[in-house]
Amino acid sequence: MWVQSSCSNHTLVRAEHIDGTGSLAMICRKHRWSLCLLLGLLTVSEACENKSVAAAPAPPPTVQVVEVAQRDVPVYHEWIATLDGFVNAIIQPQVSGYLVQQNYREGALVRKNDVLFKIQPRPFQAILDQAKAQLAQAEAQLGKTQLDVQRDTPLAKEQAIAQSQLDNDIQANLAAKATVQAGKAAVEQAEINLEFTNVRSLVDGVAGIATGQVGNLVGPQTVLTTVSQLDPVKAYFVASEQQYLAFVQRNPTVASREKTERELILELILADGSTYPKKGKFYAADRHVDAATGAIRLAGIFPNPDNVLRPGQYGRVRFVSYIRPGALLVPQKAVTELQGMYQVAVVGSDDKVSIRTVQVGERTGPMWIIEQGVKPGERVVVEGVQKVRDGMPVKVATATASM
Repeated sequence: MWVQSSCSNHTLVRAEHIDGTGSLAMICRKHRWSLCLLLGLLTVSEACENKSVAAAPAPPPTVQVVEVAQRDVPVYHEWIATLDGFVNAIIQPQVSGYLVQQNYREGALVRKNDVLFKIQPRPFQAILDQAKAQLAQAEAQLGKTQLDVQRDTPLAKEQAIAQSQLDNDIQANLAAKATVQAGKAAVEQAEINLEFTNVRSLVDGVAGIATGQVGNLVGPQTVLTTVSQLDPVKAYFVASEQQYLAFVQRNPTVASREKTERELILELILADGSTYPKKGKFYAADRHVDAATGAIRLAGIFPNPDNVLRPGQYGRVRFVSYIRPGALLVPQKAVTELQGMYQVAVVGSDDKVSIRTVQVGERTGPMWIIEQGVKPGERVVVEGVQKVRDGMPVKVATATASM
């Protein structure tokens, strides 16, 4: 700002405003006091204007509220689950030998008694032939001893031969019969071993990738593949001991627990977030609580006609564990957590905010069950929570909550 002043009998002097304080670098030497007075008045005027602007009250913030709802609520519980076959049959040979053939396509559906692998049968065929020959010898010896007994029995009665000779014939006949029985058992065992060279599936299911290859020497300890029965499929999940005890308290008798288990409808949420379209049911609870983890293993089963679900998949199992009568509900976004304490902002009838500490319960969808701290019909802030303080007046707008 430039201020120009002239003085009688003095030279005209120009003054330059060089900073924000209203001071002058050059002034009329004679009338310095008049310029200072002028600048002081200007400064006081500006300060009064700023004070009047700062004193204007800010308008109350606008917040969105919903009313606390009260109704019977199904309480869902959700657990991480691991899928497994209803039956997983590990295929191992029962005799030792070289694999000469694989008769199934890996990953394909196989039927019970289908031949999956074939072991070289020639050694077992030779053992069978030998057992049959020994059985024939034993049967021949049995025939001879029977003839001896038939011939010597009347002679011994007539005392034509010693009684001891007949006794020896009888004992030889009994020994021959035992030898024949042993021979028949040997033949049967040889036939079984020969049949075991055909390694079969014991269940209907999907056969895995072979771990034994043609040409390998295999034995009873060798795992060749696994066949899994996938319809239905099991889903294993783990519940805490506290959850188990809460279930027992709600169902104190064996009959009530079994009834509740039969009525449970399970949902399976897959790893991609999609929900499996077919519902499952509860199958079994393990016999014990794991002492190391304090949890009990549970199992559900899901129909799987198209073999979409496979062993080893992860997902989440959820179901309605019980109905909570007259529960108070607020949206989860209305609840804030501070140092382990939960709070909600309640707007009273005078449109002033009251910050309350509440006790929360289970979550159900987008809502949160409140155990203590609010009443039905009270208004809680869902949008603009970060802008409000205790006792602050607000402008209220009603929000639509997902109930």
